Amino acid sequence: MLEKTFEKLMYSARWIMAPIYLGLSILLLALCVKFFQEAVHLIPAILSMTETDLILVTLSLIDMALVGGLIVMVMFSGYENFVSKLDVSETQEKLNWLGKLDANSLKNKVAASIVAISSIHLLKIFMNAPQISNDKIMWYLLIHITFVVSAFAMGYLDILVHKDKERH
Repeated sequence: MLEKTFEKLMYSARWIMAPIYLGLSILLLALCVKFFQEAVHLIPAILSMTETDLILVTLSLIDMALVGGLIVMVMFSGYENFVSKLDVSETQEKLNWLGKLDANSLKNKVAASIVAISSIHLLKIFMNAPQISNDKIMWYLLIHITFVVSAFAMGYLDILVHKDKERH
């Protein structure tokens, strides 16, 4: 009796995550506002901007789009994996990956997204290299390499785990 009550309570505790995923949607809205704020600032200055400055702004906007995609992926996949299945009617447009990302797949996709975001940030750093000290560039590069190696290691470990499961 006590065990069943404890298990029900513990299982119900997953709903504590629901407001966190809802909070991510608010963060997504904030990112959207910032994206369009940057785009509006770009319009009056576009004719006087250098090509490098335009590319830097473009990379910042792409960066925000990638972060937005990461938020959506974590929000929906996390909710489906840890809280409850999303009940999207057949008349609504459904994301084709919903329900297909388990926790390991989500982890690998998040790692790949972080590498992509870091790559764009690093490209922005290189485009702005004359204004940045070599020490800072070295640290940005080391951090990026760490992200790449970590993502590769997680993907490789995932492959090893799947191979081990197939053998048993």
